Amino acid sequence: MSVAEIDVDALQADALMTSKPEHILMTYWKRLRRHRLATASLIILGIIIAFVVIGPIVMSRMTYYNVSRGEEMTYSRDTQDLSSRNAAPSAEHPLGTDELGRDVLYRLMVAGQLSLVIAFSVTIISETFGMFMGAVSGYFGKWIDSVIQRIVEFIIILPSLPLLLVLSSILRDLRISFLPPEWSQAFVIIAILAGLGWTGACRLARAQVLSLRNQEFTEAARALGMSDLQIILRHMMPNAIPPIIVNATLGLGGVILVESALSFLGFGIQQPVATWGNMLQDVQKDMFTAPWKALYPGLLIFVTVLAVNYLGDGLRDALDPRLKL
Repeated sequence: MSVAEIDVDALQADALMTSKPEHILMTYWKRLRRHRLATASLIILGIIIAFVVIGPIVMSRMTYYNVSRGEEMTYSRDTQDLSSRNAAPSAEHPLGTDELGRDVLYRLMVAGQLSLVIAFSVTIISETFGMFMGAVSGYFGKWIDSVIQRIVEFIIILPSLPLLLVLSSILRDLRISFLPPEWSQAFVIIAILAGLGWTGACRLARAQVLSLRNQEFTEAARALGMSDLQIILRHMMPNAIPPIIVNATLGLGGVILVESALSFLGFGIQQPVATWGNMLQDVQKDMFTAPWKALYPGLLIFVTVLAVNYLGDGLRDALDPRLKL
C-alpha cells in the first residue's frame, strides 16, 4: 500500500471520528421528504393555513359596491347586501354571495380560521393529556393503572355521537365572560371533544411506557435521585412522542369532520359565526337555486382531511425505525 493511500485512509477515518452525528429530527425530515404524498400534503396544508390566516387580512383592506346601502364597503364576515343575495361568482365576489348577500369567499376564510383552531386545540389538548395519563398509568401500574384504564374503557364504550349532540345542545348557550360569543361556543366544543378524545393517546403512551419503565436508563434516573414525576416528564413521555404524533395527525382530520357534522346538524357553532360545517347547513335551503355554494366548504373539508391523513401516513413511516423509505 502506498503512502498516498495510507494518508487518504487516515483522513477519512479522522473525518468520520470528528463529524457530528446527524440530529434525529433531520433524519425524520429526510425520511418524510421521501414520502411524496406526505410532502405534497404538507404543502397543501400550508397553503390552506395561509389562505385562512392571510386571506381575511388582505380582503379586509379591499372594497366593493354594496347595492343595498349604495356605497363602497370593505369585506367583512357579517356585512349583508340583500339586493345581491345568492349572486353568482363575479369580480367583486369571486365565489358569489350567500342567502343574505354576504361574500362567500371571505366567510370561507373566517370559517376556516375557527374550524382549524378548534381542530388543532382539541388535538393538542387531548393528545397531551392522554399521553400524560398513559405514562402515569404504565409507569406506576397496580391500582393506579387499573383505575385509569377502567376510566378509559368507560369513555370508549359511551355512544359518542348521541353524547356529543346532547352535551352540545345543553352547553352551546354557555357564555364565558372573558371571551367573545363565538369563542365561547368554540371553547365548549373544544372542551367536549377533548374530554372524549384522549383515550387513544392514553393507550398508546401506556404501551410505550410499559416497555420502558424497567430499562436501565430508568433505573439510572432513580439512582440519581429523580422523582417519579421527573422521570415521567423527562424520560417516559418523550419516548412515547413518535406514535402520539402519528395518532394526532390522524385524529386531527377526525376532529374537523366531527365539528363540521355538529355544526351541520345545528348543535355546534351557531350563526352568524361561520364554520365550514354550518356553511354547509345554510346551503340546504338553496340547493336548487345556488348549488355551487355547497362545493366550497365541502371541498375544503375534504382536501384538509385527506391531506392530514396522508401526512399522518408519512409520519408513521418516518418515525418507525423498523421501516426504511
